[in-house]
Amino acid sequence: MRPNIILGRIFRVFFALLMTTAAAAAQPDPLPSWNDGAARKSVLEFVIAVTTDGSADYVEAADRIAVFDNDGTLWSEQPMYVQLAFALDRVKTLAPDHPEWQTTEPFKSVLAGDMKGVAASGMKGLAEIIAVTHSGITSDEFTAIASAWIASAKHPTTGKPYTSMIYQPMRELIDYLKAHDFRVFIVSGGGIEFMRPWTEATYSIPPENVVGSSIKTKYEMHDGKPAVVRLPDIDFIDDGAGKPVGINRFIGRRPIAAFGNSDGDFQMLEWTTAGEGRRFGLIVHHDDADREVAYDRDSAFGKLDKGLDEGPKRGWTIVSMKNDWKQVFPE
Repeated sequence: MRPNIILGRIFRVFFALLMTTAAAAAQPDPLPSWNDGAARKSVLEFVIAVTTDGSADYVEAADRIAVFDNDGTLWSEQPMYVQLAFALDRVKTLAPDHPEWQTTEPFKSVLAGDMKGVAASGMKGLAEIIAVTHSGITSDEFTAIASAWIASAKHPTTGKPYTSMIYQPMRELIDYLKAHDFRVFIVSGGGIEFMRPWTEATYSIPPENVVGSSIKTKYEMHDGKPAVVRLPDIDFIDDGAGKPVGINRFIGRRPIAAFGNSDGDFQMLEWTTAGEGRRFGLIVHHDDADREVAYDRDSAFGKLDKGLDEGPKRGWTIVSMKNDWKQVFPE
């Protein structure tokens, strides 16, 4: 073969490589709020591995399921779960129709602003609060109430709307996964009908992709119209061991990636990463007292103990909010 032909081919190969490199460099950073480091690298390597055709770890788009916890993983859960704040506000709204609450716990403590008293009522007291504030109305009425509340309620510490207390790095991660044909679901211990009205606007996750705890409902004529009415009985708790059950029941496919922040997410990550093929588990560790709140093993909300110890042994990525994120909340 003549030298000029060989040189021509070498030049064409070199030019192609140069253009490919330039094109890659021109692509916007998919995770601009993440610092360079092991956590960011693990996310990028996983997504590239399972979405690159011809890769040994390639996963068909239909099986690219990613599940995210909500409280503490996608938005702030301190100083209390957002839905608990909603329920406490509902008690105050409904109080004029229930004068007996002035002397009946846990409602007495709620109305007095005594959070220690509310906490002292335990799970029984919290169940009573949820029962009276989330039931006795139609599903459509509850959606309207929850939507109006989330649109106006403010975080007690920052004074910002709750929907601005989302974690910017996690929102970027959701968008990055969706850009690579992942179907993204929220799988949360929060109430499914409390979350559905606002998840699409906040995270671009539609209501049908939300799995959560629920109370019992029934179909009946309500004020002369057919309606789904909410009852004061718990139907399903989507937390801990309930999360894999909820995923299996409502999604029907085992995820290949799971994201959480507490021991309430442990079984979800455990079940996800125990599947065949390339899998990914990630835990957000709240260790940034300056930009958010530092908490883990002893927290009343979002306790992270077992996951902190077991996660690294299982190959899960532990994200340090302090070290791995350039920013925490949207600007």
